[in-house]
Amino acid sequence: QSDKCRYENDTIVSDYTYNTTIVDEGNIVRPMSTEMQFKTETKVGKVGVMLIGLGGNNGTTCVAGALANKHNLTWETKEGTKTPNYWGSLMMASTAKLGNDSVYSPIHNMLPMVHPNDIVWGGWDINGSNLGDAMKRSQVLDYALQEKLYPYMSKMKPLPSVYFPDFIAANQCERADNILTGTKQEQMETLRKNIQDFKAENGLDKVILLWTANTERFASVEEGVNDTAENLMASIQRGEAEVSASTVFAVASILEGCMFINGSPQNTFVPGVLELARKHQVFVAGDDFKSGQTKMKSVLVDFLVSAGIKPVSIVSYNHLGNNDGKNLSAPSQFRSKEISKSNVVDDMVASNSILFEEDEHPDHVVVIKYVPYVSDSKRAMDEYTSEIFLGGKNTIVMHNTCEDSLLATPLIYDLVILGELCQRIQMKDKSKEGWEGFHPVLSLLCYMLKAPLVPNGAPVVNALFQQRCAIINIMRACLGLAPDNHMTLEHRLESTLDEQLAKQQEARKKPAMSDANGHADKKIRTN
Repeated sequence: QSDKCRYENDTIVSDYTYNTTIVDEGNIVRPMSTEMQFKTETKVGKVGVMLIGLGGNNGTTCVAGALANKHNLTWETKEGTKTPNYWGSLMMASTAKLGNDSVYSPIHNMLPMVHPNDIVWGGWDINGSNLGDAMKRSQVLDYALQEKLYPYMSKMKPLPSVYFPDFIAANQCERADNILTGTKQEQMETLRKNIQDFKAENGLDKVILLWTANTERFASVEEGVNDTAENLMASIQRGEAEVSASTVFAVASILEGCMFINGSPQNTFVPGVLELARKHQVFVAGDDFKSGQTKMKSVLVDFLVSAGIKPVSIVSYNHLGNNDGKNLSAPSQFRSKEISKSNVVDDMVASNSILFEEDEHPDHVVVIKYVPYVSDSKRAMDEYTSEIFLGGKNTIVMHNTCEDSLLATPLIYDLVILGELCQRIQMKDKSKEGWEGFHPVLSLLCYMLKAPLVPNGAPVVNALFQQRCAIINIMRACLGLAPDNHMTLEHRLESTLDEQLAKQQEARKKPAMSDANGHADKKIRTN
């Protein structure tokens, strides 16, 4: 191993030089270097995940996917035999470049991480159907796979959930047969007891809560109600109307020391929740899964603006037929989704003052319609109109059929895997005393989220490539590896290319190293 990375009994400790650039007033540019250390605990422990919305399309697909992989279930379709996988997951099905010799490693091999197969799943839902019946109702998975999964899924039943009708569409009332009663304070205490019992009964080291339930309307942020942690706690105690179900879950989670992730667009994280998270040093992350249309938008607009092309009109139309679409057919719930989808281009537009004046933005319209027939197979149609050279116009039209829950579910795995890993990483400036973890507002998860929640004073980054690079480079830092900067100078100079060719020719003359069993040695090492 290298002198920059030490593998100790239960930690990986690395030395790392963090290089950045500071731009002072008057555009005075100063390169900065900070000598740092990273410490990563290697023991993952036993992890449980409690989903709010366990019986919904995402919830059932998430549990079904983990069970199909864990039990290696196969099923027949008209296209032949299918086998389970974790495709669509950044952490489970993607690779990272290790060095400039174009050697790639699965991301999940870089550091010790929880595997979805090993997660204990549980949670709440306002509908009491067992997960087998809920899976059938969702119509997401192939029928043959549902038959294989039903014996496992039918044994699982969601806990009664919090139901505040004012925050979700009225059309959800027909599903609400599994709800908690009592005051908001009493319901929050029940949630805390549920978390405690789930942890104890399953022998868990940690529990993570994730909201994948209905989109709520935005809560009004009011002085004396939810503006501080103290006021929020008092508001729950007296049953204030503007405290949403998702906020009650978030508070219960934080008080139990459990990370809370919001996969929907509403403002769960009112100021009082964020203050409470900082007070208890518990991670929170949000908002809204970024799976289909918005992920494409964050790539395409980044490309256009980076290429010096000015997008002036972005029109996005969706129709879907699952329960998410049904809930979003109500104006207040649609408004929450519209906000999270509309802000995704802001940082990319602001990055190019040549194309855009200050506070200038493209026209950006988002439409969502409920069409029951298409079920979970969401249709997304986008039109991007841009101004190009010498007054020309360019229009890109895209049609995207998104299997909604099959795209969103791998994001749930990623949020849990990466969030849990971040709980085991600490860092420090070598010139200072004491280790420090990430800020409780865990912005590193923003790759998976439409409307990234960031700490106060931090910039919002929506560009997908930048978000992915941040994840990979922090993992590299944990191993004492420099960030992958894509300069690849060794491939751009005659002298270094000649050296590489000579080394390759020499390597071909030597036999490959192998272990005692004759297998090629593929273990990742830092030298």
